[in-house]
Amino acid sequence: MNAEATVRTYYDALRAGEPLFPFFARDESTVKFGIGERLTGYDEIREGLREQTTTTDGWVVESDRLTVTARDTHAWFSDDTFMGWNDLDRGVRYEFETRWSGTLERRPHEPWDAAGDALTDWRFVGMHVSCETRGSSNGRHASDRDGRR
Repeated sequence: MNAEATVRTYYDALRAGEPLFPFFARDESTVKFGIGERLTGYDEIREGLREQTTTTDGWVVESDRLTVTARDTHAWFSDDTFMGWNDLDRGVRYEFETRWSGTLERRPHEPWDAAGDALTDWRFVGMHVSCETRGSSNGRHASDRDGRR
């Protein structure tokens, strides 16, 4: 599987509620920034994504502008993605227009799971998901501070 297919398979796994941590490199320097968290190191990413999988459902991930550039051992990507999910603990649905970017490294020596089945050689070494925010004050956008648009 190539780097682009790995990103798309990650999206599929997220939608399906499948484990996501195997997509990440097993290093303490691996980092995943989500909308509301920073997970640093493989162990923290694994635990954070396990918790996410058990406390959320109804995932929608709609890729709009995925671009992936790959070289022999590294790849990078960016995407504009609509994302939504249900928070089971709070009983709330979240939806965001998001921006994704990240770096992958080819790591054929890291098995996919305990059985050693390698779904892909590519692992995320860094992932960043963010969303546009607009500050407001008294119901106005921050850009309207003086009352003008």
